[in-house]
Amino acid sequence: MNVDAVAVEPLDLPLREPFEIALGTQHAAENVLVRVETDSGVVGVGEGSPDPPVTGETREATLATCRAAADLIEGRDLRNYRELGRMLHRTFPGAVSAVFAVETAILDAYCRERAMPLSELFGGPPETVETDLTIGICEPAEARKRATRATQEGFDHLKLKVGTEVSADLERLVAVREAAPDATLAVDANQGWTPKEAERFVTAATERGVEVALVEQPVPADDVTGLARARERLPVAVAADESLFTPADAVRLVREEAADVFNVKLGKSGVLAAADIARVATAANRELMVGCMLESAVGIHTSAHLVAGVGTFSHVDLDGNQLLAEDVTERERGPVIDIEGPGHGVSVER
Repeated sequence: MNVDAVAVEPLDLPLREPFEIALGTQHAAENVLVRVETDSGVVGVGEGSPDPPVTGETREATLATCRAAADLIEGRDLRNYRELGRMLHRTFPGAVSAVFAVETAILDAYCRERAMPLSELFGGPPETVETDLTIGICEPAEARKRATRATQEGFDHLKLKVGTEVSADLERLVAVREAAPDATLAVDANQGWTPKEAERFVTAATERGVEVALVEQPVPADDVTGLARARERLPVAVAADESLFTPADAVRLVREEAADVFNVKLGKSGVLAAADIARVATAANRELMVGCMLESAVGIHTSAHLVAGVGTFSHVDLDGNQLLAEDVTERERGPVIDIEGPGHGVSVER
């Protein structure tokens, strides 16, 4: 079960509409696709979705890292996939999108060789996963339109991007609530607020009759003290996202009592480290959320397999491919993610 060849290529995916968050606006997903072929002809596929404000990587840097990683893993035995994953993290520290792409391709190829679904590596069968849908920063009228469309498509959990002026964020939230009166609403500030601004927002939302279920990453990623302060101030759950990349980060967040919910993203941590973070969170009695970048079905289904296998995620935000104008494979719009094997179950013909 040795790696015979590795191919790396860009993957350009236009978005359904511009996607704006507090860190910037994206008009397309400039991703990277990696294929790992074994000496028996089995091919595993992985994807990375670099986002410079979050991961610190450009697409060009991710392509270069993936090609360097290809030289490193060629000829290696896939049965040593855990050591291969550790080697990638040691060799390319901080290159999280590239490591995610290569590690996914390795694990996908390994599972396809074994004729098993990826979820079984993490302890469970490939069960259906249901996701929320994210509404980016936009004018209230546009937010109302997107929320209406989301409910028509069957989404009953919505996440709203905030982190701008509190008053503007509030009007967007109210518009979404009017369009989706029965939906569960979470907000994601992407580091755009202070603890006081987060408190002002939640208080004002309550006064307007809007219940917020969760506030995600209200403060800058490196301000763990501020994150803990926000958790103390807010009467709702606080989630860590950009503050959480590694299992060591998870341990720190537990020790500093900085978050109620840990947002695990394979695009920040890699596949196996994401599973390690989930174990830390579960041991510390923290809730688990899974998130994504602007990934195609390759990255989304990989994450969904982790959710199914681990079995302890209470918040699922795997809507990256729902935001694309077209995916790498046919899919129906809606919250249901049907996963299967072998591997992550997605074939890419391009």
